[in-house]
Amino acid sequence: MVAKRPPSWDELRTFIEVARDGSLSGAARRLGLTQPTVGRHIDALEAALGAALFTRSPRGLTPTPAALSLTPHAEAMAAAAAALARTASGEAAADRGVVRVTASHVIRCEVLPTILAAFRAEHPGIAIELATTNRNEDLARRDADIAVRMVRPTQSGLLARRIGASRIALYAHRDYLARFGEPRSLADLQSHCLIGFDRDNSSFRGVGDFARRLTREDFGFRSDSDLAQLAALRAGVGIGGCQENIARRIPELVAVLPNVIRYALEVWLAMHEDLKTTRRVRLLFDRLAAGLTEFVRGRGA
Repeated sequence: MVAKRPPSWDELRTFIEVARDGSLSGAARRLGLTQPTVGRHIDALEAALGAALFTRSPRGLTPTPAALSLTPHAEAMAAAAAALARTASGEAAADRGVVRVTASHVIRCEVLPTILAAFRAEHPGIAIELATTNRNEDLARRDADIAVRMVRPTQSGLLARRIGASRIALYAHRDYLARFGEPRSLADLQSHCLIGFDRDNSSFRGVGDFARRLTREDFGFRSDSDLAQLAALRAGVGIGGCQENIARRIPELVAVLPNVIRYALEVWLAMHEDLKTTRRVRLLFDRLAAGLTEFVRGRGA
């Protein structure tokens, strides 16, 4: 792939959305452009790079090897542009602007809203963007300003604070236990519907020996979405893991084998060290630290 000219940012931004959506129409909706304009951007980018970027099929547009090699560089540019926009959204010493926070699905939906509601009431000039991802690269890539993580961040240039440990145990809806009985031993679990992962077992790797012994086939309900697993647990589908301080809010959930299976995940809060003097980021970082501390201690959030 030999570029005939440098691609424009409009072309690269369009390329990213087409790669994510797999269609010109979907990318057009996300960008607020017309489909013909999106098509012209892709044609112009392919002409500039001297390479085909997508193959067309009944299922949509599939990135070519050239597109796959281009994607991480284009996404890095997009992340830098977004970080620039957030930085420009408010002065460093002002209580206004935009702060982008990233957290896992469950923490985002079950823990952060209460903390963020109180923060916004005190600082209405600070807009909050809440992204959902379990990746640990976000801060180094500047995809976000603050990250809530369940493992210690190891990237260089980060300011990280250990909040504490969130305990995890097995639970089931009381209606499920009424129908199928309560297991009294690990062996009894084999006759129950377990809730767990589908194709991605990364969330299970750090949750103790029992979880590491489980395979995909051990689960009667499989999903790689933590929220889908929690929803299944609430609906009485089967037995699954849940953070104790979240399960405590759901009176229908009953602990299963609490004296046999109980693990803990560390909770960390991190931000890029370059942002520690930016007031709006520091204000939210400190509020999140206080709120998450209350959560892991079972007293708040």
